[in-house]
Amino acid sequence: MALLHLSTWPEVADYLTESRGLIVPIGSTEQHGPSGLIGTDAICAEVIAKGVGDATGALVAPTINVGMALHHTAFPGTISLRPSTLLLVLRDYLVSLARSGFQRFFFINGHGGNIATVKAAFAETYAALTELQIPGADQVRCELANWFMCPSVTQLARELYGDREGSHATPSEVAVTQFVYPEAIKQGVLSAEVNRDHAIYGAVDFRRRYPDGRMGSDPSLATPEHGQQFYQRAVNDLSQRYRQFLGAE
Repeated sequence: MALLHLSTWPEVADYLTESRGLIVPIGSTEQHGPSGLIGTDAICAEVIAKGVGDATGALVAPTINVGMALHHTAFPGTISLRPSTLLLVLRDYLVSLARSGFQRFFFINGHGGNIATVKAAFAETYAALTELQIPGADQVRCELANWFMCPSVTQLARELYGDREGSHATPSEVAVTQFVYPEAIKQGVLSAEVNRDHAIYGAVDFRRRYPDGRMGSDPSLATPEHGQQFYQRAVNDLSQRYRQFLGAE
């Protein structure tokens, strides 16, 4: 595995003679309840992307660590891009990299709120590459892989946590951050009751429905040992998927 930001341009040129694939971690900088790190989504995406890079020999791009988190902005510390801004950022990233000769972009995502915008950015990018007449534009392919939706990951979460996994500030993602940064494990005060399954609207409504930021989750169940298991399963699943992505058509 090599990291794009720790490579020189001649090294990238050499890599492109062997592979046109690039792994792009993307996450978010947003509240994760009283005990979850604000960087959780970016931390998880980054460490898993590096693991996939190690397993496959792929080059890994710098982590996009601010995503679409407008509904979390009533909690201090959250940083968000608007969907329209994130779409343009991603399009510019991809156009720049396609000019260099990359053609297979494998996004490893750590934040559910990014999914719709990332997929829309792919469509915008395909059109932009054609309009700009960039060589090889018709060969560019993008794929979105959400690590938390890997079958082996969701299976382990069910086995360990049952319905206490929830859907935000989950013990599975908190466990991964504990594995990566054991020195930053937090012990927050969790409310006795936690809401789940409400529709997501604006930031004020979100905080009213989810007062401490959690969505049906019990992150007190997380351990670094669990995090290592989630990490290994995600890396295994996504390494296989990346290889299939490179080999497809």
